[in-house]
Amino acid sequence: MLQFGIPRPHHTYAPRPTAFGILVHEGRLACVRIDRGEGSYLDLPGGARDGDESEPEAVVREFREETGLRVAADVCLTEAAQFVDKSDGRTVNNTGGFWTLRLLDPTPSGKIEDDHELVWLDLVEALASLRHEAHAWAVAVWLRSRTSA
Repeated sequence: MLQFGIPRPHHTYAPRPTAFGILVHEGRLACVRIDRGEGSYLDLPGGARDGDESEPEAVVREFREETGLRVAADVCLTEAAQFVDKSDGRTVNNTGGFWTLRLLDPTPSGKIEDDHELVWLDLVEALASLRHEAHAWAVAVWLRSRTSA
């Protein structure tokens, strides 16, 4: 599994099983703008797995909580890890899959994370704007999978 990010010296990065989603609709990528008070940043929708939840279950749940969109997980496109310094001071190593998704209902409902806003980005803009290198890399893998013979 590819590892992204640079860990800060003298910090322990606890493994954090995660799953993130890649949903492209009408040529745009679903992202979330997250506002934590110190500025906003862009991520792919997704996050930590709960308990014995599978990656597909986690990405579908997280996507709904963060965007309100109902999706289905199709294929695990790739896996990666990302060292993350969380806004609450914790240091974690997000490890897991990046899943291609199908949109089941384009009408957002069921969103529960108030600090997350669904934004649809041009793919090149997303590559340049996503906060985590692992997320940008997964989008690049998705793009290359669409253009390879």
